[in-house]
Amino acid sequence: MSIRRFSAPLLLALCMAQPGAAQEREPLGAEEFEARVVGRTLTYHSRGAPYGMERYGPDRQVTWSFLDGRCLDGTWYPEADAICFAYEDGTGPECWRFFDENGRLSAEFVNDPEVPQLYEMQDSETPLSCQPQVGV
Repeated sequence: MSIRRFSAPLLLALCMAQPGAAQEREPLGAEEFEARVVGRTLTYHSRGAPYGMERYGPDRQVTWSFLDGRCLDGTWYPEADAICFAYEDGTGPECWRFFDENGRLSAEFVNDPEVPQLYEMQDSETPLSCQPQVGV
């Protein structure tokens, strides 16, 4: 048997065994996520339409808005390979895996894989504009 006969399959096996040959994308860890978002207001879209905005403050504080003028304050924390959010309305936690997509964030909802992925559309230092809650 000639070595040529085995060269293609052997080469393929060696490439697959090499680190980095066929990597799956890794979610951002808590430290990397925090370094990227603190002091920023990110606007997310899903399926090409605006979805919401989140302001990331110090000490893992967040403010979320569905772009309707109402805002929810909360906190985020790491859990396994996800970033989870707990808001003042008591819903949640809502856990997402964040990824770097060519310098912008994308997020997959861990709680329900059917929820469409979110993509960072805009990055700003401007705080959210929240309407005061009347009544309740």
